[in-house]
Amino acid sequence: MDFPPLLSLRPHGADRDEEVAVEVPVALTVNGISQAVMLATPADLEDFALGFGIGEGWFMTRHELLDVEATPQADGIELALTVTAACEQRLKTRRRTLAGRTGCGLCGVESLAQLGSRRPAAIEAPPVMLERGALDHALSVLPTAQILNARCGGLHGAAWCRPDGKLVLAREDVGRHNALDKLIGALTRQDADVRGGFVLMSSRASFELVHKTAMAGAGLLACMSAPSSLAIATAGELGVQLWAFVREGRATRYA
Repeated sequence: MDFPPLLSLRPHGADRDEEVAVEVPVALTVNGISQAVMLATPADLEDFALGFGIGEGWFMTRHELLDVEATPQADGIELALTVTAACEQRLKTRRRTLAGRTGCGLCGVESLAQLGSRRPAAIEAPPVMLERGALDHALSVLPTAQILNARCGGLHGAAWCRPDGKLVLAREDVGRHNALDKLIGALTRQDADVRGGFVLMSSRASFELVHKTAMAGAGLLACMSAPSSLAIATAGELGVQLWAFVREGRATRYA
């Protein structure tokens, strides 16, 4: 079932309708058990389910996710995930309910000890070698890949790019974390090799974005806005190259 990612409405005093990004609660259940509720844009939901699960360590491979069914509910959308028995058993040992949102925070982490348990392994692939002008080229192409954002102006973009800056795939969402989840899910479903390219985000660089990039096995994250101290420290620990303030003619490497 398709859900509208944009909504047309007429602002007060305006003489025409405008399109705004849809933001709804998306409840993820795994084999009938509630696992997470996130606020997201209802587009590319299968990608979102797989990418979110990879970032949370639910899935070891994409084949553990057997099916995704999206169903409208009174207050949002339910994403019913059917997973393998081995995956279900693994989740039962660490089940928790996540209260998600599009802003800052560590989704579902109830203690500092849990934060350490979620830490992915350091990237083992060779460092990503960017070609000259790659970041500038990818940045210039990103707006054309954000089809929904061009209509409403309210969505973050996450893109996968080759070392020469060629944009391969992009996803959008009101939340930057969700946009990256969707991108990771789409790449995983295509069995894409993410070791040689880089992730480009239209947002600031946060801990969660670095974490998700590492969980996906990618070795470079580039963001248009500023990094946080924890994002920089985490990128250094995990061997993820972190570039921020990626704007026309400039970029700063922090890790």
